[in-house]
Amino acid sequence: MGSKRKADTKNPAAPRPRPAAKPRPAAKPKPNPSLVERLAGKRVFITGVTGFLGQAVFERLLLDVPDTRMVLLARPQLGSSGRERVKSLLSRPVFNACRERFGDDGFKEAFERRVEVLDGDFTQDVPELPSDLDVVFHCAAAVSFDPPIDEGFGTNLLGAMRLYEAVRDAGSRPHLVHISTAYVAGNKKGVIPEATLSHRVDWRLEAELALQARRDVEAASRRPEQLDHFMAEARAEHSRAGPQTVQEDAEQRRRDWVTKRLVNYGRARAQTLGWPDAYTLTKAMGERAVEELAADSDLPLSIVRPSIIESALEHPYPGWIEGFKMADLIVLAYGRGAIPEFPGIPEGIVDLIPGDYVVNAMLAIAGTAPEPGEPRYYHVSSGARNPLQYHELYELVRDYFLEHPLPERGRGEVQPPEWKFPGVLKVERLLRTGEKLVDYADKVVSHLPKSKRMRDLVARVDRDKARLEFIRRYADLYGAYTEAEVVYTDDRTLELWNSLSEEDRERFPFDSTAVDWRHYLIDVYCPAVTAGLRALSSARAKPKVHIREREQLVLALFDMEGTILPSNVVESYVWSRMADTPAEDWPRELLDVFSRIPSYLMADRRDRGEFLRTFFRRFEDASVEGIDRLVDEVVSEFMFQKCSAAALRRIREHRAAGHRTILVTAAAEPFVRPLAPLFDLVIAAKLAEREGRYTGYMAEPPLVGEARAAWLRRYAEQESADLRHSYAYADSHSDLPLLRAVGNPVVVSPDAALYRIARRRRWPIEEWGMSGGMPRVRFPKPASR
Repeated sequence: MGSKRKADTKNPAAPRPRPAAKPRPAAKPKPNPSLVERLAGKRVFITGVTGFLGQAVFERLLLDVPDTRMVLLARPQLGSSGRERVKSLLSRPVFNACRERFGDDGFKEAFERRVEVLDGDFTQDVPELPSDLDVVFHCAAAVSFDPPIDEGFGTNLLGAMRLYEAVRDAGSRPHLVHISTAYVAGNKKGVIPEATLSHRVDWRLEAELALQARRDVEAASRRPEQLDHFMAEARAEHSRAGPQTVQEDAEQRRRDWVTKRLVNYGRARAQTLGWPDAYTLTKAMGERAVEELAADSDLPLSIVRPSIIESALEHPYPGWIEGFKMADLIVLAYGRGAIPEFPGIPEGIVDLIPGDYVVNAMLAIAGTAPEPGEPRYYHVSSGARNPLQYHELYELVRDYFLEHPLPERGRGEVQPPEWKFPGVLKVERLLRTGEKLVDYADKVVSHLPKSKRMRDLVARVDRDKARLEFIRRYADLYGAYTEAEVVYTDDRTLELWNSLSEEDRERFPFDSTAVDWRHYLIDVYCPAVTAGLRALSSARAKPKVHIREREQLVLALFDMEGTILPSNVVESYVWSRMADTPAEDWPRELLDVFSRIPSYLMADRRDRGEFLRTFFRRFEDASVEGIDRLVDEVVSEFMFQKCSAAALRRIREHRAAGHRTILVTAAAEPFVRPLAPLFDLVIAAKLAEREGRYTGYMAEPPLVGEARAAWLRRYAEQESADLRHSYAYADSHSDLPLLRAVGNPVVVSPDAALYRIARRRRWPIEEWGMSGGMPRVRFPKPASR
């Protein structure tokens, strides 16, 4: 048995026994860095900063991640640089929290110190980028569901590639955070995993042909038969206004045809490839292209796929949103009673996600970069773990509008309709029936004579037509989404959420199970979406005329027939002829005039000048002196009896304001003379004379349609008048060029065509009461001819 050896205390060189090891304390696990720490010191590049998502990311980094520096790409616009546009954002409510935390001066200092803004457009010309970028948030996109196919590919695919190539070429090796959409999965049913898309579509070929489609459609729009069609439609609507108006409208119709054709091209191509629309197709192609570029360039890539992004739940404040998102217009139209039914599967899942949850998830993803060549995919959605069914969404929105109905101007409150979910086929039949009825009603009211009743009917038909067009457009656009039977899993997003500390979860929430849909929809979303419409309904009034004094000369132009007087050149002629004709000859004279009215109307619809030239032939061989005497003794009294009191008041108001009043009329000069004292200048039709009698011809071309606008511009230039602040009053569509030439057009008791234009452009529309009864006039003895 061995014995223990004693230590030699006298010999320090002797070996000593090793002391017993003290137990080491257990190693503390190294805490995961917080989200703020992961992003600290990073230089972050953001696109789409003037849009909803990019703006929200920018604000959150500026507010809560103080050690980051940001580079923003902003497109110069309307004379403002990109930096000026970004600085203009800082006054918006989204940055209130920044102002409260930093103070006004501190906020400005933080922006100047931490933010660099580059002028540029990633779809066209990307500027030189910094070489030390750490994270790229590509938030910009063409978010319309039905863009023209070349624009969709140009932005969502080719633009994204151009941007990432510029990042790579600058020498940076950042983490690419590419914002896509959950709906890139296409028209599928069942469970959709967070993985690369399974398709074999050649994105290069599709992009090339999409760009070529623009050239092809532009060429097709210029074929003679197509141009003739545009001209025929424009002529039918605007011939009375003049050839230039017709030509401008025909060209606008051509451009609209091109756009519509390219939109249809995109939708058709997307659906043949398995996607519901051009938006999801181009975003899917963009994903595949970015995957290839990231792999070839050895860049880490994360693809974020949000579902339907809606207003914020908490940050920067509940309900914050910029612009209208996917569901907003449908909800507003429903609240206004404009959608009696809408297609969709009541049990289908409507996958909503609050905007601040998407932003928080993006920040967490940015702080967890994958290895190059191993891209990660994240569904930021709610359908897998907190599903909201279509009928539940409808019921909650209906509950909100029952409790808080929208106001209906002059009619109380709107009662929201009750949906029965009859199915897409029944909704389609209802739509087609409604469209046929509205088209028929439109043809009827458009040909009714001018009256307040006619204008009320036109407004009603237009409302019904707009409602049906809205339902048709959004049923076609969103039908695939309301009929979807799909669930987007969010396992990787949940895993990321679980990896965060409790503090980060509290500060940057994005767990969709925390969303209480009743609270979100009734207390947050609906109030935010309807706030603007409620404010507009209470504040919006009919456009009014404001008459102000100006230093520069201001003109006030008045049409006569239908504006100051309810009569027209035909009626003036009839009264003068009746005064100049023996009573026994009245029936024959009236029959002759009225038998020609259809031909006069046809000429007037084709060309106002043609009508006047045709009608003034009736004055052939009439005595100039006799007409003057008839006007002085008969017609003048008739005119003053029928003159609008509102018109006379308005003329006096303009004269009191120092404006130059001008009467512009197609009536012959003798019939205008009684009103001449009211105006500074009178422009009327001049009839040719020979030896004291009228020849039946005009002394010069009539001043109608575009000729009035041309005369006005020349006169204003000669007199140094300010057309931007001048006024024009008219009732006929033929006066459209004159009304467009001034800054204050006013429409008075208009015909159907002008009434519609005035409503679209929000021009003041006034009803000037006029005496329409038979004037009591004593005729003198017939004058000699």
